[in-house]
Amino acid sequence: MNEPRRRLTNRALHGREEWIKRIFRDQIAEAAGILEVVLSGIVLIALLMSIVPLLNLMPGLLTDADSMEVHTFLERALDIVIGIEFIKMLAKHSPGSVLEVLLYAIARHMIVGHEDAVQNLVSVGAIALIFVIRKYFFVPSFGHKMPGGGTAPDIEQQEKQQAEHTGEA
Repeated sequence: MNEPRRRLTNRALHGREEWIKRIFRDQIAEAAGILEVVLSGIVLIALLMSIVPLLNLMPGLLTDADSMEVHTFLERALDIVIGIEFIKMLAKHSPGSVLEVLLYAIARHMIVGHEDAVQNLVSVGAIALIFVIRKYFFVPSFGHKMPGGGTAPDIEQQEKQQAEHTGEA
C-alpha cells in the first residue's frame, strides 16, 4: 500500500540541470543572433541615409572643388565603405571579414587623416602586418561556420575555387 517515494539522485538532478543550461545557452545564442541581424539592418539603413549628403556634395566637386570639399567627400565615402564592410563582417562571421574591416579602417585613416610621417609609417606597417597574417597565419578552419552551421560565404567560395583548380589539373 505504501509505495516508496522515488528520489532523484544527484546524477539525475545534474543531468537535468545541464539540459536546462544548454536550452538557456541555445536561446541566448539565438537571441544574440537576432539582435545581430537587427543591428546590421539599422546600420544598413543609416548607411543608405548617409548616401544622400554624399550625393549633395558631388555638384560642388564639379564647380569649385577646393581641398576641403574633396576631403569631406572622401571622409564620408570611406565611412560608408567601412560601414558596408562592417555589415559584411556581421553577416559572414569569419576572421577574413574582420581583417578586411581593419584594412579599410587603417586605409581610411591614412587617406583622410593628416598625420605625421611616423603615424603613416605605423599605418603602412599595420597594413603589411594584416597581409602577413592573412597569408601565413590565417587558418581557414577557424571561424568558417555560420551560426546556423553552414559554411561562411567567403570560405565556400574558396572551397569552390580550390575544387575547380584541382579539377583542371
